Amino acid sequence: MSGTVRLRPPNHQLDPRCKPWWRLQAVALFGPIIAALVLLGLLIRPARFWLLLPAAILVVLAIPFLTVLPLWWYRVHRWEVTDTAVYVRTGYFWQEWRVAPMSRIQTVDTVRGPLQQLFGLASVTVTTASAKGAVSIEGLDHEAAAALAEQLTETTQATPGDAT
Repeated sequence: MSGTVRLRPPNHQLDPRCKPWWRLQAVALFGPIIAALVLLGLLIRPARFWLLLPAAILVVLAIPFLTVLPLWWYRVHRWEVTDTAVYVRTGYFWQEWRVAPMSRIQTVDTVRGPLQQLFGLASVTVTTASAKGAVSIEGLDHEAAAALAEQLTETTQATPGDAT
C-alpha cells in the first residue's frame, strides 16, 4: 500500500562522539555529589562513615554509567528520515520506537548545549501534532543536524496536510 507509514527499525546511528558526551554528562551528574560527600566525610569526623558510604555507593553506581551504558545506548539509538516520515528509536532499558509522518510535523528545531558544542554535536527536535510530544534525535554531528533540519523543513513544506 503506497503512502503508508510503518514502524520499522531506523537505519542511521548517532555520531560516535555521543559516547564521550554521555560519559561527561554522567560525570557532571555524579561527580559533584561524590566530591561533596567525600569532602564532608573528610572534614566531619563523627559523620565520616555516613558520608563516605553513600559516596562509595555512588561510585559503584557511576561505573556502569561511564563504561557500559554509553556503549549500549549507542547500539540502541537509531534514526532515519524518509520522504514520508521521521523514524527514531531511543531508550536505555525500555526502548521506544517513534514515527512522525511528514504531514504531522509542525516545527523543526536544532539545539546545541555547552557539552554538545564541546563535542561538535547537536540535537534535532521535530515537534508534531501528537499528544506524545516531540521526536528528538540527540547526538548528531552539528553540521549534519543543520542539514537534516533544512531537509525536514523543505520536505514538510512540500508535503500536503495541515500538521494537525
